[in-house]
Amino acid sequence: METIVLDIGETLVRDDRHWASWADWLGVPPHTLGALVGAAVAQGREATDALRILRPDMDVEEAYRARAAAGRGEHLDESDLYQDVRPALAELRAAGIRVVVAGNGTVRAGELLRALDLPADLVVTSGEWGVRKPEPEFFARVTEVAGAAPEATLYVGDHPADDLFPAAAAGLRTAHLRRGPYGHWWAEHPDVVETADFRIDALTELVGLVASASSASAASGVAPEAEGETGVRRGVLRSVRQVY
Repeated sequence: METIVLDIGETLVRDDRHWASWADWLGVPPHTLGALVGAAVAQGREATDALRILRPDMDVEEAYRARAAAGRGEHLDESDLYQDVRPALAELRAAGIRVVVAGNGTVRAGELLRALDLPADLVVTSGEWGVRKPEPEFFARVTEVAGAAPEATLYVGDHPADDLFPAAAAGLRTAHLRRGPYGHWWAEHPDVVETADFRIDALTELVGLVASASSASAASGVAPEAEGETGVRRGVLRSVRQVY
């Protein structure tokens, strides 16, 4: 593997502040909104459906703009990062791996992430690209910026329908991260198990994973691109939102 591309929410960044700020804006206890988010996740729905349960007529994008205009927009600092983010990204770069951060997020989120000066070669959001996951166009852009062939690029994320399945469909190798509501709830689903090339519990596992994969390829004499037929589990690419 030459490039590792990482999702943002619940892969690098904890969503605690995000949902707490929405709860405050809507005037409900954080645990109420948290429980509704959990229910949406368990049903394979968008997490933002929790907001619409509380305010059925709410336009989420319009509400986001209203929050920003009121001085209660997005905020992100070091405390929002998972503790393994900096060590893992730094080790990957030291090992000669190109590190890209690319996930769903606003233009503002991209600015805030870059201000944290993460050990990454590129940080970009869907808002800046004008296309969101799980759209194929998003992963086409990922392939463009990876600087490596799809079979030499690993996409890491927690969300099966937004990260794992469309990345695999685009020909990328995939790592499913057991983190956050989606990562934990769907971790053992047969489609996730079958589709993910790797399943991890922490980003710090990536360095050893890359080394092991490289050693295995060298020992077998099989080029990474040839492994897709026998060693990579692609699975039936189905959206949890549509099926479950």
